[in-house]
Amino acid sequence: MKTSLKARYETDKSSAAATLAINAGDVKLRASMTDATVVNGPSLNGLSLSVEKPGFFIVDYNVPRQDVRFQFMNTIRVAEKPLNLTYIHGRGDNRTVLDGTLVLDSANKVSANYVFGSGNCKLKYAYVHGGVRTFEPCYDLTKNSWDFAVSQRVYGEDVFRASYQTSSKLLGLEWSRDSKLNGTFKVKNIVCRIGWKIASDVFCCVARRKR
Repeated sequence: MKTSLKARYETDKSSAAATLAINAGDVKLRASMTDATVVNGPSLNGLSLSVEKPGFFIVDYNVPRQDVRFQFMNTIRVAEKPLNLTYIHGRGDNRTVLDGTLVLDSANKVSANYVFGSGNCKLKYAYVHGGVRTFEPCYDLTKNSWDFAVSQRVYGEDVFRASYQTSSKLLGLEWSRDSKLNGTFKVKNIVCRIGWKIASDVFCCVARRKR
């Protein structure tokens, strides 16, 4: 049985969160909590539980809201290419999302995200160059705008990523590491330029694995 602990801190909100995951055979059990769960005494605020069978389904339960979220995954083949489909439904907000990714080859894939009811739809293309550099242009049909992202893998474990949203003029910088020896972490800095003002938000996420 394997367990992992992941912690996150957001500087702009001065808030923290932690997730404990347990691998029980083919199923993963997770419990997540925020600082609202322990501040001013133990409570159910910010507590959520989930059950996952990787590649098949995820069921999330928000304890204080008594809200259930279902996610189902499946893969079919289109013209001998794998098409990964994900169906998500939240009972509380009555929101249904369908996400599909067509893997053309090891370097190219096309994905689409559609939200039922609202008609929101995004199309994204991802190209991996040399196995270390990824380009991701994304088009939002609803906003009629483009988003762009470029990521670079360094030394096998570190990934640096830059993204830009043309509609909100939001620039994001991210540094993450996924190490089997030392665990994982992610540092994310969001810079929003509006006129001459620059607002910055730093997000940090750390995970440790235990056997």
